[in-house]
Amino acid sequence: MNSALRILVIDKNRIRAAIIEEGLREAGHAHVTIIHDVAGIARRIADEQPDVIVIDLENPNRDMLESMFQLTRAVKRPIAMFVDRSDSASIEAAVAAGVSAYVVDGLRKERVKPILDMAISRFNAFSRMARELDEARTELESRKLIEKAKGILMKSRGLSEEAAYALLRRTAMNQNRKIAEIAQSLITAAGLLGPGDGT
Repeated sequence: MNSALRILVIDKNRIRAAIIEEGLREAGHAHVTIIHDVAGIARRIADEQPDVIVIDLENPNRDMLESMFQLTRAVKRPIAMFVDRSDSASIEAAVAAGVSAYVVDGLRKERVKPILDMAISRFNAFSRMARELDEARTELESRKLIEKAKGILMKSRGLSEEAAYALLRRTAMNQNRKIAEIAQSLITAAGLLGPGDGT
């Protein structure tokens, strides 16, 4: 665990915040900031730029949970949330909001570090999966564009599939662009020329 992490603790209860801070400092974390007032919290997070956020909600009501979940959706950082009590709907909402660790009735200083470690690991794993999914979607879209562009070239120029792809590839290399970009330009141009050109 990186002891240089900037950790932001959000807790209205000063005693509970002190327990979390003590657990983090004992674990070797020197950069701990405590916020007791949640008013203007989004701006504070933007100012602090923490690596990890710990939210402690003693007895959260629905409105408080929902506002915290909206916050967690926006900040894109590992978040560990401690609550004293919960129900299945709140747990599902926490997961949907991207809370990395949602701990019910578990605030003891010796548990803070392992929970923080888990929150960071889960956040990193989820971020990696989201990135891979995005790359896969982009790749699929690119393939669709290339297939459509090849069809247009095959029909309009009487080329084989291999020759159509080679033309797209050569054009992309000559223009120092991606094949999918060339394919998109060709599809757009064919669309401007009207029906019957492979659109």
